Parts: sequence; structure tokens; C-alpha cells
Amino acid sequence: MSFDLLLQNGTVVLPWGEVQADIGVRNGHIAAIGKNLDTAAQVFDVANLHVLPGVIDPHVHFRDGGMGGIAGVEDMRSGTLGAVLGGVTCVFDMPNTNPAATDVENLTRKHDYIAGRAYCDVGIYVGANKENIEQLGMMESMPGVCGIKVFAGSSTGNLLVEDDASIERVLRSGRRRVSFHSEDEYRLVERKSRFTCGDPYSSHALWRDPECAFLGTRRVAALAAKTGRPVHILHVSTEEEFAYLKDYRALVTTEVLLNHLVQSAPDIYDRLGPYGVMNPPVRDERHRLAAWAAVADGTVDTLASDHAPHSKAAKEKPWPDCASGMTGVQTLLPMMLEQVAQGRLSLLRLTDLMCAGPARVYGVVNKGRIAAGYDADFSIVDLRATRRIEKSWIASQCGWTPFEGVSCTGWPVASVVRGQIVMREGAVEGEPLGRAMSFRS
Repeated sequence: MSFDLLLQNGTVVLPWGEVQADIGVRNGHIAAIGKNLDTAAQVFDVANLHVLPGVIDPHVHFRDGGMGGIAGVEDMRSGTLGAVLGGVTCVFDMPNTNPAATDVENLTRKHDYIAGRAYCDVGIYVGANKENIEQLGMMESMPGVCGIKVFAGSSTGNLLVEDDASIERVLRSGRRRVSFHSEDEYRLVERKSRFTCGDPYSSHALWRDPECAFLGTRRVAALAAKTGRPVHILHVSTEEEFAYLKDYRALVTTEVLLNHLVQSAPDIYDRLGPYGVMNPPVRDERHRLAAWAAVADGTVDTLASDHAPHSKAAKEKPWPDCASGMTGVQTLLPMMLEQVAQGRLSLLRLTDLMCAGPARVYGVVNKGRIAAGYDADFSIVDLRATRRIEKSWIASQCGWTPFEGVSCTGWPVASVVRGQIVMREGAVEGEPLGRAMSFRS
């Protein structure tokens, strides 16, 4: 048999371990894994490199609802360009865009908009609000939809579903796993009056305190148990949440962000000021260590960037008027490879969190592992390369990264999407070929 693409001489990260093998690709799928494979139209020698399943970032905000994004901040093209430059081959884009992805018309527009603009494959979240609850069960099965997103606290526009009765209605509309931003809106509102404009940026972590997150997560977990509906708690950030969620594993899966693993307060506010402000906030060292413990014991199912770009002008306003969110899709894999180099987790655990985990939690079809018949998505990395993250490398239109100047051992050298090499040695190859992903309904 001949192949369209042959990856030769690499170390392939399979679900059961690392093996020296070649991979033959035909028609965008993995056709063979082994040695002494047949000829190919294109041969890519990956000697001394590791071939990972295509990395999935299941939590990004590309600011583009299908009408061009926000000039100078982000759109589908620039966001996915950053993804493939950073070794990410799939992303799931959040619904708080303009227009918001909350109805059939806007979901269809966003789905159709991906082709010809995205460099990697894309999943789309449906945004829940109090007006569309009865339609969620239908919309979650639309093409390209990765699931429902609920802002139970800290929303934009009308994307807020904060009360128990409405959240329960969401959980009774449909059957797929529902993803939650679970900070408690009532506590946020009650505590905001304690602070004034111009307070230190570190006040962000005092206002949105651990109890705010823990209270929201307890409420969502209780409603999941009441309704029997599986839920996914996004950006879990506190020691209390990680400990509590161990008792809800039958229904609740857990996401952690890179930021909550590698950054901590007060250092982040001292160094980055407004550029360190995000929701939920980066917390002190106690919570960072708890996040790593949850990674180690299997409590965490997925790892994400929560890539949320804003203009410098929006970020540099006084607190609390400054925009919340950091860039991250392009730096996610290099920063996590650095954690592997430092011995904080194995390469197999990394692929579980960044490939298999998102595929399992969201029901992705034919992605998340290297196996015969699966999509030929690969993140090819050099574990020995040491490079520094520079602002000039960042593709996001906003032009900044909270990791500028950080040195990483381990670096993505190629991204392959459905058998097509879309990035090699820092250069993007060809035009955007990404498409909407498929999910089990």
C-alpha cells in the first residue's frame, strides 16, 4: 500500500506508551503504524522527535461569531494561526462573541464561517441563556457543536444563568455534558461594593475569592446529582473544589488551566499588573499546589488555555475596569512541555490531559489518540529544544503574552491536521484547511 504521508523514524506516543514506529496516512486518516511501511507521496523524517496525538485546546475565545472578530484583538484566522504555530490542531471556541452563539442562525453562521479561515479544526459551544433553554437540547446536536456552555457567574451580554431553577432547566434540556463557569454570581455582586476603582490589581483575587468559586461548584455539582446530567467544571482553581469534586466523579469532570498550574499570587500581580487579571483569578501557592496534586491523582480530566485576548488599552485600565483574560493558545503546549522537562508530569499524562481527555469528555469523533482509522492529527515536538517565548512569535492580533521571556525545554516543531502539514519549524504551510469537528450526540 502507498500512503499520502509517511512519518518516519519518530517516537510515537500511543495510548499504551512510547514506541519507535512509522505512521502511514491515507485520505486524512491513520492507515498504518509500524516499521518498514510502503512508499508515500510525501515523507516526513521525524527522527529524534516525538509524535503526539493532535493537541486539543478545549477552551478558547477567538472573539469571532462569524462576522470578522474584533479588529486588533482576534478573529478565527489569527486565533487558529496561533494554535497551529503552538502545536495545537483542534480548538473549541466559546460562545460569548458578537453575535453570540445562542441560536440556530448564529450557530449556523459560525459553523459555515470556519471553512477557508481556520488553520485547525474547530468545535463550537452553544451559549445558554434564559431565553433559549428549551432549544438547547436541539442545538447541542447541531453540526460542529462541542457542547453547551453556561456562565453561572461573570458573563457578558445576556449569557448569564445564575439561579438554581434556571440551571436545573438547562440540565433537563438535552443529554450531552454541559460545561460551566461556576463562580457564584450572587457572591460576586454582594462583595463588589467592598472595593473601589483604582484598588490594586491583586484585589481581583480578593473579590473573586476561593469561596466564590467553591460555592458555585458545589451548586452545580448538586444540580448535576439531582438531574443525573453530566457536567464539566471549567477552570477549577481552588484546593477546596479539587477535594470536593472527588466525590462526584460519576457525573462531574474537571478542567484546569495552564495559568493555575504555573502562575501564583501575589507574584503575578506584582509582575504583570492588569495583564495578570483573569476569571477565576490566579490564586496563591496553596491552590497552585492543589492543582498539581489533582493532575497527579487523576482528578483533572482536561487542560486548557482559556485563551482570552483583549487590546492593551482594555487591559491597562484601572482595576476593576480592566478587561479580564490572558492569551494562551499558542503558548499552551510549549509551557506544558516545560513542565514535563521539569518532571512535574509525564509525557503520557500530558497527552491524556491535552488529547485523550478532551476527546473523551466532549465526545469527539476520531481524534485524541494515535490509532488506526483515526484522523491523522499530530503535534510533533522536540523534547530537547530550548526556546524562549517572544512577543514577536505571537500570532494573536492583540500582540501580547503573559509568558513573554519564559524559556521552555520542549517545543512544537510541526502540526499536522488530517494528514496535511500545516506548520513546520515555525512556518505555516498552505492556506487554512480547518473545518468544523464532529461529536457524538
